[in-house]
Amino acid sequence: MITISDTAAERLKEMLAEQETPNMFLRLGVAAGGCSGFSYAMGFDDQESEADVYMDLKDMKVVVEKDDLKYLNGLEIDFEESGMTGGFTIHNPNATVTCGCGSSFRTAKDAGKPNEEPC
Repeated sequence: MITISDTAAERLKEMLAEQETPNMFLRLGVAAGGCSGFSYAMGFDDQESEADVYMDLKDMKVVVEKDDLKYLNGLEIDFEESGMTGGFTIHNPNATVTCGCGSSFRTAKDAGKPNEEPC
């Protein structure tokens, strides 16, 4: 299960409303790379495939590729205001190692594998 805070959902809905392409949704995923092994992917999309799982979170359509679910199960997404800017934060209970900026991670299953990119 993936959790999106009310604050993050509000910000995401605002961003979705600004998209010019109709029927856009939030796509979450992971990609190999980053200083800890995997990087998070979060963006808007309008294309689904048979490899995707659909969820309705906070009245938003959220899509995750089936293979990425094992890395994202339990993921918590929040949005924090800080000064003049703000940003999304991610807490992943599956991550055993994260980089200093929090944009990449490694799980216990992947420990010992070489990193794709340096920090």
